[in-house]
Amino acid sequence: MAGVALRRLLTEYRQLCHNPPEGIVAGPADEENFFEWHCLISGPEGTCFEYGIFPAKLTFSEDYPLSPPKMQFLCDIFHPNIYADGKVCISILHTPGDDPTGYETSAERWSPVQSVEKILISVVSMLAEPNDESAANVNAAKMWRDNRVQFERIAHKLVRTTLGLPAQKPGDNTDDTAATTTAAPAVPGPSSSSRSR
Repeated sequence: MAGVALRRLLTEYRQLCHNPPEGIVAGPADEENFFEWHCLISGPEGTCFEYGIFPAKLTFSEDYPLSPPKMQFLCDIFHPNIYADGKVCISILHTPGDDPTGYETSAERWSPVQSVEKILISVVSMLAEPNDESAANVNAAKMWRDNRVQFERIAHKLVRTTLGLPAQKPGDNTDDTAATTTAAPAVPGPSSSSRSR
């Protein structure tokens, strides 16, 4: 089964290299392991995540594409559909079949016809339009609904951090650190070799 997964991942990698989606770079972490990919996702234009560069990783099982990969952001990010450890909660990454809670249709969940490209495009859409009704981060979902200005302030600070800038702009005395304690711990991003492919 691993051979099927490897061939599929190699094909998808070639397609992404030939025709990459705007604002997304993705590929294997190294030549020895095609089952872990590193990604860089640009924050969607016109959103509070705009200008951010968010590193993430995709981890594939040997039965891919029958099973979906797992995705995790490798930086602090405050979002209703991202757990505190950076793991992404989005329908396309949920195992195939009917949702036992009845929230998602089987068409929204993973199927072998999906691809890495579709996952990454869905994640960009998720950044632009969070689903606060199915929250992985309840604090972020509540703030998204009830205090959008505060949510955007936190997002802007995290964007600055992804760019290596101080979290606070000069003269900004607001303290949002309490709300961001549910963000993911910082982990090194993709290696330069994976970005140059």
